[in-house]
Amino acid sequence: MNKKLFLLIAGIVIFLEGCTLSPKYNRPQAPVPAEWPTGPAYKESAGKPGEVPASNIPWKDFFLDERLQKVIDLALANNRYLRLAALNVEMARALYGIQRAELFPTVNASVSGSKQRIPPNVMGFPESLTIERYDVNLGISSWELDFFGRIRSLKDAALQQYLSTEQARRSAQISLVAEIANTYLILAADKENLKLANSTLETQQATYDLIKRRYEVGLASELDLRRAQTQVDTAKGDVARYIQIVAQSENALNLLVGTEIPKNLLPADLSTVSTPKEISAGISSDVLLKRPDILAAEYALKAANANIGAARAAFFPRISLTGIIGTASEELSGLFKSGSDSWSFMPQIIMPIFDARAWAAYDASKVDREILLTQYEKVIQAAFREVADALAIYGTVDQQLSAQESLVNAVAETYRLADARYTKGIDSYLSVLDAQRSLYGAQQGLVALRLSKLTNMVTLYKVLGGGVGE
Repeated sequence: MNKKLFLLIAGIVIFLEGCTLSPKYNRPQAPVPAEWPTGPAYKESAGKPGEVPASNIPWKDFFLDERLQKVIDLALANNRYLRLAALNVEMARALYGIQRAELFPTVNASVSGSKQRIPPNVMGFPESLTIERYDVNLGISSWELDFFGRIRSLKDAALQQYLSTEQARRSAQISLVAEIANTYLILAADKENLKLANSTLETQQATYDLIKRRYEVGLASELDLRRAQTQVDTAKGDVARYIQIVAQSENALNLLVGTEIPKNLLPADLSTVSTPKEISAGISSDVLLKRPDILAAEYALKAANANIGAARAAFFPRISLTGIIGTASEELSGLFKSGSDSWSFMPQIIMPIFDARAWAAYDASKVDREILLTQYEKVIQAAFREVADALAIYGTVDQQLSAQESLVNAVAETYRLADARYTKGIDSYLSVLDAQRSLYGAQQGLVALRLSKLTNMVTLYKVLGGGVGE
């Protein structure tokens, strides 16, 4: 009997491996164009066949600045958000293991003994009785035979949720790396603006001192002196403001990294930061399907598809099995003697007749799949827009930089000429004042554009799924 029971259980396990009522999954069509946008803004952003996609470029190969690489390494080891994402993956893996274990029987061993005294005449015997029993059993307790794939569908759903969580962790890591790089670049730009503000203050102070001496000998008016003083006070305010901004940017970077960053790893200005590696978006928008956030949404959709199978299986009978084999004896020494073996076999079938909850659960599972399908499509559309926006900046920022550099040179020359004319008494100080303001604004605009170019390179790397292949 023991051999037959074993063969029966083994046959059931093998049969159940291929049984499921889940609908066949087909990847939905991406609701975006197959190619990237074209036009004047994208003329320099077209990809070339054979180029390595951004998703296959490790972040250490993209970020070429050694100090920035060390800062990112610190963040990957200390950032609490990333650590939480990793713990969520571990939790999802454990939950998948629990659900998968439902497919297999739970085997328990038990050893029991009892001794009971019964007084005379209680059970029809004139004398008292002493009853002893000893048992050793090995059994399966209420093992559901998954003929219609309910447990298997739930196991598949748990697996897809685990895979979705893992992709979410990878997405969090890519976002963290990009956020650190952008914050690092912003800090560099803030320090460059602080240097520019200090340099402007020195120039304004020197001009003020010159006008003050000329005012004292009657060669300059009080109006010119007061105008020069306003420039000095404005520059002092800008210096204080940028000192504050630099401190706040350092605090933001420290928070992202999760620990205080050594001062020798911080940038001095934008010119001291190595430019990231040039990349392109490729020639097809299919590269978006490798993005971790899109993969996470697709795995969640697959989990919803598997849940439909579990909801369908609820309409079919549920069969469970309880079986025990062992040995029993009235004496402890006789437990393993010949003829003391015992067994029991108790199958149970539960046939659903009417349960309104099963129909509601089935309808809910189908709606849930439609919700997750819509979310999946939304993620793809948002990703396409992010790449298109980054490509628009990538294709035009160099032209803006060229124009801004020319503007800075022109305004600097205007300031030099206006200052010379004022010094010779040919023109009023108002021309110098306007030229100074224009030059300061143009220089700040140049810093902003240089920062925009660098951060856009980081953003393009991120939105293309950079670093997924690591």
